[in-house]
Amino acid sequence: MIYKSIIRPLLFRFDAEKIHDFTFLSIKLLSYIPFVFYFLEKYFKVSDPLLRTKLFGIDFPSPVGLAAGLDKNAKLISQFSSLGFGFIEIGTVTPKPQSGNPKKRLFRLLSDEGIINRMGFNNDGIELIASRLKKKGNIIVGGNIGKNKVTPNEDAVNDYEICFEALFPYVDYFVVNVSSPNTPNLRALQEKEPLKKLLQTLENNKLQTINHKPILLKIAPDLTDEQLLDIIEIVNETKIAGVIATNTTLSREGLQSENKAEMGGLSGKPLTKRSTEVIRFLSEKSNESFPIIGVGGIHSAADAIEKLEAGASLVQLYTGFIYEGPALIKKINKAILSSKTIS
Repeated sequence: MIYKSIIRPLLFRFDAEKIHDFTFLSIKLLSYIPFVFYFLEKYFKVSDPLLRTKLFGIDFPSPVGLAAGLDKNAKLISQFSSLGFGFIEIGTVTPKPQSGNPKKRLFRLLSDEGIINRMGFNNDGIELIASRLKKKGNIIVGGNIGKNKVTPNEDAVNDYEICFEALFPYVDYFVVNVSSPNTPNLRALQEKEPLKKLLQTLENNKLQTINHKPILLKIAPDLTDEQLLDIIEIVNETKIAGVIATNTTLSREGLQSENKAEMGGLSGKPLTKRSTEVIRFLSEKSNESFPIIGVGGIHSAADAIEKLEAGASLVQLYTGFIYEGPALIKKINKAILSSKTIS
């Protein structure tokens, strides 16, 4: 594996956020070289009718997507699609541009194969990001939306509506993010009443009557069983399309890396077990009454299959993609194909 033996060790020698920016610039420059992404797509993309997944009215070419947070600003949608992702989730997007939390704010946990981030919804703002999405073509894109840091929780609904209406012509589905630990008091919006109000407002938006688009809720892995039961009730009451489980965790249980005490949300392998537990709980307790997109600690094909067997209909990658490289997408799709052929 060239990525794990040569590219990753080289990249991991430098600051995580600087390498993120450098990698984005490099991919953008590569896209100007004729046929580079044509050949990358030929190598990494697995196309098969058995991979197609119909969910909340969308025909996904494969069940493996890119999670929100990597291509926040919708700059590399086409390029990530060429690497084999069946759908791309952009954001989290806020109405106004914001720089996020002070740097340094992104940390690798090498011994644990995880990442801690406290980015704080840094993004280019809804206007610029929406303009980029006009060129997305036939690629399935989800819009992950949030509120600006300076917006008080009592006015949060307005921020979500602004993002919802601006992205509506361009995205295929929406994700309401109230579960990031890096925006002060944001997780308070996961409480039953404010969450119901927010979701009902979006579902009742006038645009939904013209061309209804799926709305999903992204939840934290740190919710209690009682809170997860509330989530099931809220989803069924508000009639939203489903849930994304899960966002990053505040837990630091069992970590070995020197950066383990850094503040922020933890993703990667330490989250594998808990995110799968949440998926299984939601699926079983709801009697599979709504779809679940599984994300959190997928570093192998086996991790992805486990989440699908626990009740997820689709899966998303982020930290596993950083650690394992684009070959992981291909491995997962081939494993899904193999499991469907056997069954």
